[in-house]
Amino acid sequence: MNAIISAADLASESAGPRPPVLLDVRWQLGGPNLRPEYEAGHLPGAVFVDLDAELAGPPGTGGRHPLPDPEAFGAVMRRAGVSAGTPVVVYDGGLGWAAARAWWLLRWTGHQDVRVLDGGLAAWTGGLSTEVPAPAEGDFRPKPGGIGLLDADAAAALAREGLLLDARAAERYRGDVEPIDRIGGHIPGAVSAPTSENAAADGRFRPAAELAERFAGLGATEAPAVGVYCGSGVSGAHQVLALELAGVEASLYAGSWSEWSSDASRPVATGPDPQ
Repeated sequence: MNAIISAADLASESAGPRPPVLLDVRWQLGGPNLRPEYEAGHLPGAVFVDLDAELAGPPGTGGRHPLPDPEAFGAVMRRAGVSAGTPVVVYDGGLGWAAARAWWLLRWTGHQDVRVLDGGLAAWTGGLSTEVPAPAEGDFRPKPGGIGLLDADAAAALAREGLLLDARAAERYRGDVEPIDRIGGHIPGAVSAPTSENAAADGRFRPAAELAERFAGLGATEAPAVGVYCGSGVSGAHQVLALELAGVEASLYAGSWSEWSSDASRPVATGPDPQ
């Protein structure tokens, strides 16, 4: 099944006999909660999910956006009407990072039918609703392990033995700037692959053939295994999704640079060279 869906196809499915559960995960990095924007207008039937509070655990040793407790995540999904056999479509304001985080979490916890609205809310041409729905409780029970997850040690090993992609902006990878975390640079051996290059200016993913060419050029098709990290495990999920569109299976280091850099004992590389 394709991991993304167009606005036209979503409109058609929503009007059909088996409409998907819709999750609105609009989010602003470092900004306020976007529930007010959701309440001002959202896709009809969509339930708001807060990335910081519901798609992540409390910041700490696991990074700025550690994975949520699976049972707590499952309760959030059930309240949103998610069941094991129900299709789910997630969307955000258009960048795709937050939607990809929700997509990744659902896939990691075992849901088999979840897609991201390509281009997010900006791509939607239908009407919006201000009605906050109260869906019937779903039956989704998380079973972690549906797709690959790395911890810090596994990410370090993959950087040596396979391909570890750094999804942050190139200047953060090089260590030229570091606006958020303790120190700049990258995991030794990781290859720079900014998430911004996965999508066009309108937020839609580049065609699968273009993504496949991009990741092949980075060594993904030859590597025995592929992993991704970013700043805190959000934009990295977008990269995992882009790799799936390109036909490449990849694992996510969810703690990412925010976890790695918080431990002064871990090595840091700087500059354009992976090592």
